Amino acid sequence: MALLRLEQVELHFGTHVILDHVDLNLSKGTRLGLLGRNGAGKTTLFRLLAGDIQPDDGSRWIDPGVKLARLDQELPSAVDATVYDVIAGGLAGTGELITRYHQLILDPEADLDEMARVQSQLEAADGWALQQRVETVISQLELPGDTPLSALSGGWRRRVSLGRALVSEPDILLLDEPTNHLDIPTIEWLEAQLVQFRGALVLITHDRRFLQNVVTSIAELERGHLSVWEGDYQGFLRFREQQLEAEERANALFDKKLAEEEVWIRQGIKARRTRNEGRVRALEAMREQRAERRERVGSADFSVQDAGQSGKLVAEVEDISFSYDGERIVDGFSTIIQRGDRIGIVGRNGVGKTTLVKLLLGELAPDGGVVKIGTKLEVAYSDQLRGHLDPEANLIDNICGGQEFIEVDGKRRHAISYLGDFLFSPQRVRTPVKALSGGERNRAILAKLFTRPANLLVLDEPTNDLDIETLELLEEILMAFKGTVLLVSHDRDFMDSVVTSLLVMNGDGRVEEQAGGFSDWEARGGRLVDALTPSDEPVARVQVKPSSSPAKLAASPKARKLSYKEQRELDALPDKIEQLEAQQADLESKTSDPAFYQQPQDAVKATLAELNSVNELLDETLERWTELDSEAG
Repeated sequence: MALLRLEQVELHFGTHVILDHVDLNLSKGTRLGLLGRNGAGKTTLFRLLAGDIQPDDGSRWIDPGVKLARLDQELPSAVDATVYDVIAGGLAGTGELITRYHQLILDPEADLDEMARVQSQLEAADGWALQQRVETVISQLELPGDTPLSALSGGWRRRVSLGRALVSEPDILLLDEPTNHLDIPTIEWLEAQLVQFRGALVLITHDRRFLQNVVTSIAELERGHLSVWEGDYQGFLRFREQQLEAEERANALFDKKLAEEEVWIRQGIKARRTRNEGRVRALEAMREQRAERRERVGSADFSVQDAGQSGKLVAEVEDISFSYDGERIVDGFSTIIQRGDRIGIVGRNGVGKTTLVKLLLGELAPDGGVVKIGTKLEVAYSDQLRGHLDPEANLIDNICGGQEFIEVDGKRRHAISYLGDFLFSPQRVRTPVKALSGGERNRAILAKLFTRPANLLVLDEPTNDLDIETLELLEEILMAFKGTVLLVSHDRDFMDSVVTSLLVMNGDGRVEEQAGGFSDWEARGGRLVDALTPSDEPVARVQVKPSSSPAKLAASPKARKLSYKEQRELDALPDKIEQLEAQQADLESKTSDPAFYQQPQDAVKATLAELNSVNELLDETLERWTELDSEAG
């Protein structure tokens, strides 16, 4: 049964065709990957599916009872609202009541009359069940509920956005670049959740392995047309190659016929007297058809400027250690980096990957050990350029310093021609950076990066928001680059294509050096999730069911033998959790009673304080149970 349907939809921005008679049908169980070049209109199509914009022509139909949720490409703003408030906001009007009730409970000076009013409104809206759903999502995503969003990193804010989308239990879920800012264990966890999602799923992603593992059909948006392929991503690639070859053959035959007809129409007087008027009309139709043909957008074409060879030794580190804020980031690490090495650095968010890069480059001094930097190094560091793009200025001002010509690889290039290599049209180069899509901004960063001669490239998440074809070209460039590459990335397939070795950061200060790409390391049994503790990453499945029983929590596979005391503690914890849950249920039942707030204020405050204390103790006990159970295996 269809949940949402587009029929013959047309959408134009000025003379630019975004959607041209597009049909799309989303039904329960659909897992659709949406592909297309940066700027092709994928996010615009999302906005149309969500009902944010209306088509110029055609129709959008959605089942009246369907709930739709969307994860936007942009991270949520770093506001002072707490994680709890943001996730509860995914429940529309009822979410505001839940948020207010949560704030009142935490406030020891709360107005009890207001609390009674909010409680009454929640009961009328079946808000207690929805409140439980908010708390379950927060628990299962391992989110710090009362922490302001402004205090969280990009990866954690992305996870909060995901929780906000999931809390409403949507029938249709739209995900725009969901893997951006997530580390590999969280990406793998998300894959498992989406495979089990029972509604209709549409996602935009540049992560090819994620796409292959999740979707069951592919839709490609190109030149205004949307074509749908039933099957996985690898099957789609084979289908598209055949389709493009057939299109090229058809166009070649058409152009040959058109050329022959153009020769005929230009023959002499004798031929003109005898020419067939029907043939003339057919030629005019062919001219119109050729004029309306939308050519495929060209591929990006760029390369790294060679700064000449560095010394054979790029960096040598011996027994280095580094701590930050009392936490050990690197502990006793030694390695040698030589010219031509392409090294991938992997680890969970917050583990210190960027810190390790700075230690290897000599930008940070280690607490102990020795770092020796090689000679003749010319470093190009992509992450340093992200903050150097002025959002109010256009691309020529940002990348070419406002100059009409730019020196690239010893040659004088026109600014518009150079930016054209990165798929920016002459009109687009005059556009302020703030109006560019995420993928276009990332291409702008690459354009700025490659204006600099380099023999050592440091790339920090270079694949975010790039379309897949540009990403594949970047792979080819890096593989042909004769210098040295340090790559921080969570894109597993990209690392497989580019790097020759890995530095794996486990989170306890250890840095392991591994030969080969990410898949090679995985095949040898490597797995980042092995080093996680339950409080670091989510391991439970988000099914939004109100239960915190130990039997419902997943455990990390890493095991050790517990001490006698620890085993006794583990054996006793389930009973303790059961008692706390019963106590929690009893107190929640009391506070849900309409007569509760008719008691003296001291009694009300004492009960609320007791409930808050029981909730905190239950959370701590569950964490301890999960920790011991995961260690015991």
